[in-house]
Amino acid sequence: MPERYIDAIVKFLSNRTYQPLKPRQLARQMGIPDAEYETFREAVKRLRDSGRVVLGARNALTLPEMGATVVGIYRGNPRGFGFVVPETPNSHGDLYIPAGAQGGAITGDHVVARATQRGRRGGEAVFQGRVERILRRGQNRFVGTLQRSEGVWFVLPDGSAMTTPIVVGDTGPTAREGVKVVVEITRYAQAVGELPSGVLIETLGPKGHTEVETLAVVRAHGLEDTFSEAALAEARAAVEAFDGEALDGREDLTGLTVLTIDPPDARDYDDAISLVAGPGGTATLGVHIADVSHFVREGGQLDAEARRRTTSVYFPRRVIPMLPEVLSNGVCSLQEGRSRYCKSAFIAYDREGNVLRTRLAETVIRSARRLTYVEAQRIIDGKAGARPEIVELLRGMDDLARRIEARRREAGMLHLALPAVELVFDDADRVVDAVPEDDSYTHTIIEMFMVEGNEAVARALDARKRAFLRRIHPDPDAAATKPLATFVRAAGHKLPANLTRHDIQELLRTVRGRPEEYAVNLAVLRTFQQAVYSPMQVGHFALASSCYCHFTSPIRRYPDLTVHRLVAELCRGTLDARPPEDVAVLRELGERCSAGERRAEAAEEELREVLVLQMLSGRVGEQFDGVVTGVGNFGLFVQSPKYLVEGLVRMQELGDDWWEVDAARGQVRGQQTGRTFRIGDVLPVRIAAVELARRQLDLVLARGGEQKRPAPPSAGEPTRRGKGGRDTWPGRPASRRQPHRKGRRRR
Repeated sequence: MPERYIDAIVKFLSNRTYQPLKPRQLARQMGIPDAEYETFREAVKRLRDSGRVVLGARNALTLPEMGATVVGIYRGNPRGFGFVVPETPNSHGDLYIPAGAQGGAITGDHVVARATQRGRRGGEAVFQGRVERILRRGQNRFVGTLQRSEGVWFVLPDGSAMTTPIVVGDTGPTAREGVKVVVEITRYAQAVGELPSGVLIETLGPKGHTEVETLAVVRAHGLEDTFSEAALAEARAAVEAFDGEALDGREDLTGLTVLTIDPPDARDYDDAISLVAGPGGTATLGVHIADVSHFVREGGQLDAEARRRTTSVYFPRRVIPMLPEVLSNGVCSLQEGRSRYCKSAFIAYDREGNVLRTRLAETVIRSARRLTYVEAQRIIDGKAGARPEIVELLRGMDDLARRIEARRREAGMLHLALPAVELVFDDADRVVDAVPEDDSYTHTIIEMFMVEGNEAVARALDARKRAFLRRIHPDPDAAATKPLATFVRAAGHKLPANLTRHDIQELLRTVRGRPEEYAVNLAVLRTFQQAVYSPMQVGHFALASSCYCHFTSPIRRYPDLTVHRLVAELCRGTLDARPPEDVAVLRELGERCSAGERRAEAAEEELREVLVLQMLSGRVGEQFDGVVTGVGNFGLFVQSPKYLVEGLVRMQELGDDWWEVDAARGQVRGQQTGRTFRIGDVLPVRIAAVELARRQLDLVLARGGEQKRPAPPSAGEPTRRGKGGRDTWPGRPASRRQPHRKGRRRR
């Protein structure tokens, strides 16, 4: 059936790195089996006949040009602008909607927009437009604070999606101001100045309480926080049927020394490590991953709920698991001293850390010791004692991880040095401080081993020519790297025209330890596309890997669970008898899992921001040195390096001058004074106001402080080691996406 490939073809052509290909070349790139080529070709013909793709020069396939009218989904940005994502993709992608041209649309609305302006930027055609009509509202439930004014009850919504109060009628006799509620809009504003109206759906509790604010974020992002009785019953039945002492045809590794290394507050331990030394400096690494697929039956009720959730969500004081805790914190958790089922990848290395061979197996392990990252590092450093076999294993792990890291860096693996902090809570569960996150090398040890395990499994499945959900990260295209080169030049550095991984590595090395380090690393991150799940054979740019998937966290990521099911059949010799996966179905599942990941990240980020802003609301007037992270027509975005929240210094607060914004160079310059503010500058600022409902921190320049600008780099300048040894990809600013922490790995 050609229909199975139609959406997959359009999606592939929509990727911004796509270069026009002939149909046969396109089929190979998409991993279409030769036996399916005629069906694929018919799908291409139908797309051409309908005008959804066009045949260009040399019979290469492309998407059509952007039309004057665009129908699609509006996606707003907290900074005021937005984009319309076309429902019929075109060769130019999304339509940019500047601030003030939204026509009342909010994120998720189905709209009609008109392209009003076409220009060129960096040699590429760019379009902007305005929303002319809202076809269908995408969201009608909002979370906010119940308030009363002149006898009228209304809800002030959280966030920036809906910025106007929502009038509510019958609130009931127990209504109280300052309570967090869920409101459903029954009538949107029909004229300028009119307010929408709605009804209360749920009362969450008094605002400001961490558990209430957490629940508010859960509701705002539509996260499922309860399991159906059918799913719970299925989970309990799986637990009752489990006999940890039964091998069930598995390799018995209970006599092997195996360790888990996790944060101190972790409860679900889904990976463990073993290491066996061989002759001549060789070694065999064992990456043992909890065998969730044994307990979650494919097509069952439990599987359906996990597939719908796609991921666990990790909040500071609460976890919303993908699977019921009787599994995630019970029989699927590799607890110390307990026999547990695993899928294991055994990877043999030579003395330089190169892979010699790989073997996959279904196993039973028994963790000899559960360690935290800090405890493991102290043992490696000789600052704490342990049984001899534990010490030997940890020091062998440290040595092998350093060899693997050196090899991967040589291949072009990228590490972004972006800070991370841990929030500190008081006895009342309120944030009172933030401290730098632990950066022991043991984090990198586990990260390297997990990356190696993921890659080994992907290679094994790829060798069998199976379609599976890969973790892909496309190369940045030339258009995306031009703004980076412009910004980097303004910061006193250079990049070649044809950017490679090694060029980026050298740039990151040059700025390491310098004031502009954060700004440059952030600019590099923004150049990259987002890593996603897809069956396409694209590879992972930041990891310098041509074949990669997620295998190491099936407790909390659904794509890993799908990979485990294929590994089970591979180990049992039944993989060839399994019907081939439908590429179109896999593509749709990948999109759903990628969207679920983004939703989880957004929710985690929002709650962290709320809790920090709540703390800062009691510190109005305090001063700190912040880093300029962005410039706009309305002011400078400045981030607190301690709390990793971003505030705005409005243009009128910069002084009496005519200010020119040069976004490409990341700077604002005063025409009269010549004073400039650039991304990467350190500015003394003072907290002027905190608007918690809008998630907004207002800052002003502090008097008497000194603006600090990065000095040009000098030859032979010494550098320090940053946190590059942390999360390999994505290295994310904690104010947007949490860097690597156990339980949050999203490479």
